[in-house]
Amino acid sequence: EVQLVESGGGLVQAGGSLRLSCAASGFRFDDYAIGWFRQAPGKEREGISCIFGSGANAFYSDSVKDRFTISSDNAQNTVYLHMHTLKPEDTAIYYCAATSWLSSWTCPLRYDYAYWGQGTQVTVSS
Repeated sequence: EVQLVESGGGLVQAGGSLRLSCAASGFRFDDYAIGWFRQAPGKEREGISCIFGSGANAFYSDSVKDRFTISSDNAQNTVYLHMHTLKPEDTAIYYCAATSWLSSWTCPLRYDYAYWGQGTQVTVSS
């Protein structure tokens, strides 16, 4: 059974940092793409980053590029999202998602992801 469990969310002041974790089980990490999404109240779920099981490439949306970094620990089957210089507009529920994916050059789209975690709340105060 595939499971994704996010952790690390919380309340932080603007300009601060958080590290989110996505612990995965039930599948071979190397053959999957892992993505991070976020959803603010009243807004669509937004894809912000993805990484491939090989660790060869990672991609970011313009909204988080240069502030967030995605990394993976394949031995621990865990993907991290390191978030820096947080802004109030980063407030959202953050989700990780996984899907079997052959390409290392394009991120899956939201509807390509087969598995989702339950989400973790990130709140950035001004």
